Amino acid sequence: MELLVTLGVFAPLLGAAVAGLTGRRIGNIASQAVTTGLLFFSCAVAWTVFSQWTWGGLEPFTVTLAPFINVGDFQSNWAIRIDGLSAVMLIVVTTVSALVHLYSWGYMAEDDSRPRFFAYLSLFTFAMLALVTAADFMQLFFGWEGVGLASYLLIGFWYKKPTASAAAIKAFVVNRVGDFGFALGIMTVFWMFGTIQFAELFPLIADRAGEGWSFLGQTWSALDLAAFLLFIGAMGKSAQFFLHTWLPDAMEGPTPVSALIHAATMVTAGVYMVCLLSPLFEYAPVAAQIVAIVGAVTALFAATVGLTQNDIKRVIAYSTCSQLGYMFFAAGVGAYQAAMFHLFTHAFFKALLFLGAGSVIHGMHHEQDMRNMGGLAKLLPVTYAVMMIGTIAITGLGVPELKWGFAGFYSKDSILESAFAAGADNPVGMFAFFVGLFAAGLTAYYSWRLIFMTFHNKPVWKDGHAHAHDDHASDAQLETHSEPDVSHAHHDAHHDDHGHHHGPLKPHESPWVMLVPLLILSVGAIASGFAFYDQFVGYHEHEFWRGAIYTAEHNHVLHDSHEVPTWVLWAPLFVSTAGTLIAIWFYVVKEGLARRMAERGGPLHTFLYNKWYFDEVYDFVFVRGAKALGDLFWKVGDVKIIDGLGPNGAAWTSLKSAGWLSKLQSGYVYHYAFVMLLGVAGLLAFAITTWGA
Repeated sequence: MELLVTLGVFAPLLGAAVAGLTGRRIGNIASQAVTTGLLFFSCAVAWTVFSQWTWGGLEPFTVTLAPFINVGDFQSNWAIRIDGLSAVMLIVVTTVSALVHLYSWGYMAEDDSRPRFFAYLSLFTFAMLALVTAADFMQLFFGWEGVGLASYLLIGFWYKKPTASAAAIKAFVVNRVGDFGFALGIMTVFWMFGTIQFAELFPLIADRAGEGWSFLGQTWSALDLAAFLLFIGAMGKSAQFFLHTWLPDAMEGPTPVSALIHAATMVTAGVYMVCLLSPLFEYAPVAAQIVAIVGAVTALFAATVGLTQNDIKRVIAYSTCSQLGYMFFAAGVGAYQAAMFHLFTHAFFKALLFLGAGSVIHGMHHEQDMRNMGGLAKLLPVTYAVMMIGTIAITGLGVPELKWGFAGFYSKDSILESAFAAGADNPVGMFAFFVGLFAAGLTAYYSWRLIFMTFHNKPVWKDGHAHAHDDHASDAQLETHSEPDVSHAHHDAHHDDHGHHHGPLKPHESPWVMLVPLLILSVGAIASGFAFYDQFVGYHEHEFWRGAIYTAEHNHVLHDSHEVPTWVLWAPLFVSTAGTLIAIWFYVVKEGLARRMAERGGPLHTFLYNKWYFDEVYDFVFVRGAKALGDLFWKVGDVKIIDGLGPNGAAWTSLKSAGWLSKLQSGYVYHYAFVMLLGVAGLLAFAITTWGA
């Protein structure tokens, strides 16, 4: 098993090396085949490990492969850790990645840079596997930065597109802000405990609970400080409030990238890290409350913004941001198991929605604006069916008394019930419960809004002149994939220099190489909830996690969540149904009403459409502020003060002095004799004045 797991972890790295280094020589098909085949091998290994863990009685183990960094007391080894958490993350990462690789065969069919694309995908997957199997903070940080690098490469894959390059840089910079806090957190842990090995660290934490750290005349909780700094890293990687601005812009990358990175894997790394560090957060109550508050606010913020977006991928991106907020406030109130359960189910239905959106974009000839769609249900029947499944799953529709529903019903309701249970002793838990409940209603509204605008409303493309949305006008030139039997020349003939589509736009269903991954993910969106409810959060959760998640003696949240009042069980269904009915009213019964209201604008719609003006505020404060500060140091500090008083000032003084002194060098002997005479007279006057007195 140890050898098999090791091969499974490193297989994507081998694929990335083959495609990246020899892709031009072996060609597109061979590069795709090697990377995809190795990913499916890793996926098979991951499911073997998970099945053995769940039903075969596999015990936790760690495989130490080689020394990594050994400097004094700082000891780090490259290792592979297998426990309940890593087993879950292995199947999430490899399953979604393998299906995305297969899906990309169709989606990227007309792109000439496929070897580079598949190499980046496999590189990302390896970095993610290194992250989730890390046995210490150093390897965790390596994987953390590795997925950040791969994310940068994939978001900016179409590097000739200015918006894609800008989005990649934005994602990289914002994540570096979070990673700075993450690095400080690792340093704090090493300073406190003298080790970064999880197996050595976790047993020491309980004995240091309540220990203080004096700074600036104040005593701070050392564990709270360490946990908070580590959470800052999670905020950046998982796009939480204040550090969320990079995620919607990351939709500039190819749609398979969005499904892999920004739905199921990299953005969930922060949630995984908080759950992995449950022994730390259990004894850091202040940091845990911050996690819960930030998560709840993120869930609400992203849901409100998702109400007004028109780009089909951005709606799903804000949905991802909101669902990550659910996971974090679950972990913040102590229901780490519920957070991991939602991470698990969310991977299936969110990857399904992203890839389904890619199928719509592919079928609509690169159109992403939902206002230019409509009436696609009959033309894209398979895509429509799987998008419906994903929508039902994310809205959490289900019958509480029967415990029947799609995947999101089990995991989302488990989170809300846990937050309510935590609220009995912690007002933050009750705050998270009601915020999450309201966000669930908003989720239902914007999710069904997407379905109705895309598949049900009057077709807007029938006029034969559907125009690409301004924000994505160049996508038509850069997303050069199309039906396999359509040549580049024929494909480009339908686009002018502005990315507009001319001639009849007949939407078409995607090829089966794209539809098969959607159908497989649909099974997960339907069944992953009831199939694994007992193992993740039910009465058998202790048998499943086997110590991978630590809950202190005072933490009874998950147990109490099974005993909440009946109205708490039914409340999510009520608000989700209300959100669905409101969407039906605006987009089916009164079709066109919402569009007219949006066109009229209004302060609330403008505020939400502009994403609470976070980008504008950050641009003014940080971008322009940094530029103004740089100009101050440059033009005033450097040019006027340093150069003015230093090189330029000294040079000017020397130049002027030399000019004055040069006038004394006339070359005439009598001038020099006269100066000498003045000198002698001066010396005599000095002597007489001094000695005569």
